Amino acid sequence: MSNAGRTPLVEMRDISISFGGIKAVDHVSIDLYPGEVVGLLGHNGAGKSTLIKVLAGAYQADHGEVLINGEKAEIRNPRDARAYNIETIYQTLALADNLDAGANLFLGRELMSRGLVNDAKMEAETRKIMGRLNPNFRKFNVPVKALSGGQRQSVAIARAVYFNAKILIMDEPTAALGPHETQMVAELIQELKAQGLGIFLIEHDIHNVMKLCDRASVMKNGQLVGTVNVNEVTDDDILGMIILGKKPAHLAA
Repeated sequence: MSNAGRTPLVEMRDISISFGGIKAVDHVSIDLYPGEVVGLLGHNGAGKSTLIKVLAGAYQADHGEVLINGEKAEIRNPRDARAYNIETIYQTLALADNLDAGANLFLGRELMSRGLVNDAKMEAETRKIMGRLNPNFRKFNVPVKALSGGQRQSVAIARAVYFNAKILIMDEPTAALGPHETQMVAELIQELKAQGLGIFLIEHDIHNVMKLCDRASVMKNGQLVGTVNVNEVTDDDILGMIILGKKPAHLAA
């Protein structure tokens, strides 16, 4: 799908942030459109996680601005980010291991009835959203510590989607998963794309980027090497951007 004439969901313009005099992010601009997955790549320390934490409200940029749906956004903390329908799924998933899927879905935002937590309503809502995202999910009444990695990802993604995420940040969602589980998460991402969400995917595996992403933005030493359409490059092109800090010759003009 061409993005010509469309308004981005997110525009991060000229973002810079320093720690102790060292520029972790140096005048970086990226954007994200509805129904699109943009991969963020680079070595450890490249600045990709720091950049995305500005959008998530975990860090404040020293310079630059963020636009949501074409309008300037004030994101000072994670609560502000959620108000703009931005949800972040970190590698740790932030799940309470001893609670079941429903309790995790509504953790901190429990559904109440006459002053009491309405467990039945929360389970019904969890079954509804899981039916949309992962119809094969069946383990609604066991602690999430008993779930597989892919199932745990499903719970974390369902929580974000239930609370109306339009912009999803995913931090290496398949890093600790086997092939079958990785495929499960890939299918979830495709489903979210089809529903019009925009996804920033922080990723180290180039194969996952080529399979899951529409565009890839590569960072090196805090700077943006470039953003490319995945269907116009090869694995080696992206690897060259990561290592050499240069866009492929056929796209460099």
